[in-house]
Amino acid sequence: MATAELNGAAIKDFATFHTECRAAFGFPDSYGDTMDAWVDCLSYLRDEDGMTKFRLKPNEVLEVVIKDAAAMKAAAPDILEEITYCIGGINERYEDYGEKPALKLTLR
Repeated sequence: MATAELNGAAIKDFATFHTECRAAFGFPDSYGDTMDAWVDCLSYLRDEDGMTKFRLKPNEVLEVVIKDAAAMKAAAPDILEEITYCIGGINERYEDYGEKPALKLTLR
């Protein structure tokens, strides 16, 4: 299983969240530092669009690991809630296209 790790202790606001995500997911230079852009990039994990450094096989899952999630929850609970919501929506999008969910969120 492919893994992208975010440092939860470094995430204090949306700016630091997007900085962590750029590094962990390898988003393109055109990434817009918004949740809409985040969802868009992670909706193409099985395509050749180059929206992330990951290219998943048909049944493969990308595990999104947030290390020190307790620190993130204390500093930015709204962002953690938004991530959870967005991952659910992205997985629904994959299922709508007849594919298996592509993301798994793990809090450590």
